[in-house]
Amino acid sequence: MQEQELLDYLAAGGISYQYVAHPPVYTCEQAERLRPNLPGVSTKNLFLRDEKKRFFLVMTACTKRLDLKGLSKALGAPKLQFGDEQRLLEMLGVTPGAVTVLGLVHDITHQVKLVVDEEVWSSAYYMCHPLVNTATLVLGRADLLRFFELTGHLPHVLCVPARLELSG
Repeated sequence: MQEQELLDYLAAGGISYQYVAHPPVYTCEQAERLRPNLPGVSTKNLFLRDEKKRFFLVMTACTKRLDLKGLSKALGAPKLQFGDEQRLLEMLGVTPGAVTVLGLVHDITHQVKLVVDEEVWSSAYYMCHPLVNTATLVLGRADLLRFFELTGHLPHVLCVPARLELSG
């Protein structure tokens, strides 16, 4: 599925969104600089796997620095680490820089567990890439929930641990 097919899928599912095109972005910092000011939480999505070869997609705020060891413990997922690019493409149909919860549309065998940080879960709007890093969609909470229902990926909501920053 490509970007336009995803947009058609959303429309067919009754999911509303605001579409904003922008230059390619690869980091949250670039996204903040290059896209217009939009309502909602700017999300960071991490494709992870553990030593048992279980896969996770973690959605949190762009501003959060994740504590992988703490998250590993919270999920009961030993030796949590970033998933490789090949599995990312196979399972979610995206490449690094375009990782998005909307990639779950490709996970028809439900191999990827969706984890959503409780700090962002109550947001009214979410910013997500539409499978590419040259656009951002703004989806309301009800629309994002509808997408998760359509794909069969109900979120596991938990407090995603943050890495402590040492001040010097």
